[in-house]
Amino acid sequence: MNDSALATAARNVRSARAAAGLSLDALAARAEVSKGALVALEGARGNPNLTTLVRLADALGRSVSSLMEEGRQEHPVTVQAGDVAPLWTGPGGGTARLLLTNSQSAPVELWRWRLHPGERYDSRAHPAGVSETLSVIRGRLVLLLGDAAHPLPAGATTVFAADAPHGYEGAGRGPCDVIMTVHLPAEHRGG
Repeated sequence: MNDSALATAARNVRSARAAAGLSLDALAARAEVSKGALVALEGARGNPNLTTLVRLADALGRSVSSLMEEGRQEHPVTVQAGDVAPLWTGPGGGTARLLLTNSQSAPVELWRWRLHPGERYDSRAHPAGVSETLSVIRGRLVLLLGDAAHPLPAGATTVFAADAPHGYEGAGRGPCDVIMTVHLPAEHRGG
């Protein structure tokens, strides 16, 4: 995360925490992150990982992008994937980039993921009402829901309730490119 993005995230987390009336200790406990990591983030120090940002967003009832965006814009927003820093990087070079959030009455986050064979990202349960749609553009993905593994080849699209632990794993011989949308209930609207 570059300095500008870190400063924006720091300001937005601090503001959201204050608006929720939470102390540092209370938010850290609710989000299951260390108080030290939260203090560092709010002080625009360190480099928070995707798991920390997702946990904080969930604990604050906001979208991840509401913690990352500078402010609301009324004109069209165009995002070039290469201009967006990865929020997750896998050991084989895979990445997850939050491209944008459509913040209308029911916000939708749009993500672009690349997982290399064997790379896996595990997500804890999101709040009730959150669902995800995955579209496999290239390669093979395994969606992990509870004890079940759901293989998804290129061209497959799936939607599922994301209010239970889940994960994504790159499968096959080459990189897997996935477009993910995260559908957030209106009450989780950031801003």
